[in-house]
Amino acid sequence: MDIENGRSRIVYWPGAATGAGTPSDRPDRMAERFAAPGATLIHLVDMDGARAGRPVNLEAIGRVARRVAVPLQLAGGIEGADNVRLAFAAGATRVVVSMAMANRPDTLRECLAVAGDWLAVGLDPRPERIAAYPWYRPAPPSLIDLAGELVDLGVHWLVLSHGGARPDLALLAEMARTIRAEIFIAGGSVDLDSIRGLRDASIAGIILGEPLLSGALDFAKALEAAA
Repeated sequence: MDIENGRSRIVYWPGAATGAGTPSDRPDRMAERFAAPGATLIHLVDMDGARAGRPVNLEAIGRVARRVAVPLQLAGGIEGADNVRLAFAAGATRVVVSMAMANRPDTLRECLAVAGDWLAVGLDPRPERIAAYPWYRPAPPSLIDLAGELVDLGVHWLVLSHGGARPDLALLAEMARTIRAEIFIAGGSVDLDSIRGLRDASIAGIILGEPLLSGALDFAKALEAAA
């Protein structure tokens, strides 16, 4: 869920696919709707925090933490050890720092000293996005080389955010074979067939946002496809 001003940016309408249900933009109630039938992780993005460079929606995160008993993964404005501490104090279980941390290995080490295995790095796997990033090196790294660098620094979790692109299953399967890290997939053009493909590629987890929140994808069927 993307959180802005304490509310979800996308209104979840339970039963939207059948035209039933009541709209809600309260992240705590929405998280409860997905935790009850089997969600093993709730992924939250502090949109205001991403712009401010520090966590902003801590009260909303705390409300989610009090309502559900599943781990909470928080992204957005986390860069820096003090921000990691704020996220954990609010109730987050895991934090996601951005691809920019590959340019700041000392800061990443400080974050890892606080979070350990509860820290993930978010990467954009699209080659054109990696090539366009302002790297502090002579040439942009490949996705697999970048992932390997992060693992060597102590990162054990990667979150690959695809935007609206369909995940490259062959590339992801190669990463799962060669990178010593758990890989999560977020975003992208996802349907039940692609969920099965990601499962078969040995991806550790799939983060589903808008398809679930809009009712375009049935949660029970998605869980079945991922099993």
